Amino acid sequence: MSIASTIFRSREPEGGGHHLAFGLGALALAAAVFYVDTYTDIEGAIAVLYVITMLLAAQAITRSALITISFACAILSLLSYAMTHAQDADLQSALRLLVALSALAVTTMLLLKTETARLALLSINAELKESEERYRSIFDRTRVALWERDYSRLHTLLVDLKQQGIVDMRAHARANPGFTQKCIDLITVVASNEAGKEMLGYDSSVSGTLKQSVVSAPDKFLDVLQAIVDNRRVFEDKVVVRTVGGEDRLVLLSISFPAESSSFNRVVVSMVDITQREMALKALAEAQAELTKASKAATVGAMSASLSHELNQPLGAIIVNAQTLLRWLDRDPPDLAAARRSAERMIRDSQRASEIIENTRSMLAHTGGKLETFELDEFIDETLGLLEHDLERSGTTVNVEKETTPPVKAVRIELQQVLINLLTNAIQAMDEAGIGNRTITVRKESQDADTIRVIVRDNGPGIAAEIKEKLFSPFFTTKATGMGMGLSICRTTLEARGGRLDGDNHPLGGAVFAISMPISPEVEHA
Repeated sequence: MSIASTIFRSREPEGGGHHLAFGLGALALAAAVFYVDTYTDIEGAIAVLYVITMLLAAQAITRSALITISFACAILSLLSYAMTHAQDADLQSALRLLVALSALAVTTMLLLKTETARLALLSINAELKESEERYRSIFDRTRVALWERDYSRLHTLLVDLKQQGIVDMRAHARANPGFTQKCIDLITVVASNEAGKEMLGYDSSVSGTLKQSVVSAPDKFLDVLQAIVDNRRVFEDKVVVRTVGGEDRLVLLSISFPAESSSFNRVVVSMVDITQREMALKALAEAQAELTKASKAATVGAMSASLSHELNQPLGAIIVNAQTLLRWLDRDPPDLAAARRSAERMIRDSQRASEIIENTRSMLAHTGGKLETFELDEFIDETLGLLEHDLERSGTTVNVEKETTPPVKAVRIELQQVLINLLTNAIQAMDEAGIGNRTITVRKESQDADTIRVIVRDNGPGIAAEIKEKLFSPFFTTKATGMGMGLSICRTTLEARGGRLDGDNHPLGGAVFAISMPISPEVEHA
């Protein structure tokens, strides 16, 4: 640290000349006071003038230098007293010395206190300057559009109106058509950052531009006035502002109002452009609406395909039974007993078709099918009876392996459709492969205490490795005339009731499908 920095105050470079001038002046005055007090015959408290030396020096020197000079002035006072009154000291001269030293001590303490206050004030000013620079840096560089606006005149007007009992700004604006414009004219823009200029396309601190930016949203401006009247600290809302090119933009407006009336000369206003976001949300809502419509159309299409697929078997059975009925009647004499059996089968298959349609309608209406409790042994026999003609035509033998299981609670027609689908697929697979000894094994067993499995296995070619992953995909089929809906519908139907359908190849050959279903579903309507 240099001697100059130890003695003189730290000030701006241009203040260095003043430091030197005050310092030299203080030294000259101290020398003059010592000379007059020591070498002249002037009687009086000349040493008190050292106070002036301290005052001059205090303008240029540091605290430590000030204390040093104070001691030096005291020593000069004592030295002068010793040189002039050592032989004839009296009470008056001693009192004059005491007064001079007291004045010097009091002045030094006051100057030290003043210097302490000055340093504290400089520190506070430096912190304020740093804070202002930080604020200004944030204000200018942030990508949020910011303005500082002077609302003081507007605040005064609104306070006067409130004192007159006018608190509803909308009603007052309707009664006074020029009120809104008058309020806009009372607001001035102190500053705006670059983001604000980019958003609006112009410097909004220019006179008259504030009206241009709020012209498309006068109702929202009245809400701002109401917020001021209601003494709210923050106003936030979506507002439409107009750019220099006449384009309206939707922004999120936020205004922070100060607590003190005197601070309304600098109100911070921020805007975030949400035009693109709102457009994206609108587009998303429209897309979701279109997706909902498409989903409904797809659901109807899937239901139609399902209905077509499931009705194919009972309607085909009705045709076969009708043809058989005609053959029995064409005999001479007609075989009425056989014709009666064919007619009963037609009635049975017609009822089943009706149940399929009713079940599909229940699914569309979200009412679900009717749950029934029944024995699986009887159910399997009944289902095989429905496929009697198909089994006879294809020469397929069905072996049923029954294990004692409790009754199940399920929608009978749904489970029957699944089992018929699996049996029909097995028959068709063996037909296409030209299998000689065609056999289907249906096994019923308990999987655990709450689940029963029905396994359908054939001795056909099995499932090709490349189609295993797509086996249950909608509209995937390996048949020339297939729709690809059967297995997909079967799995979906079982899963809706808490069950499951799996398909794989049996180690001894052929395909095997396993129906897993709860003995009693947790809910009645899936």
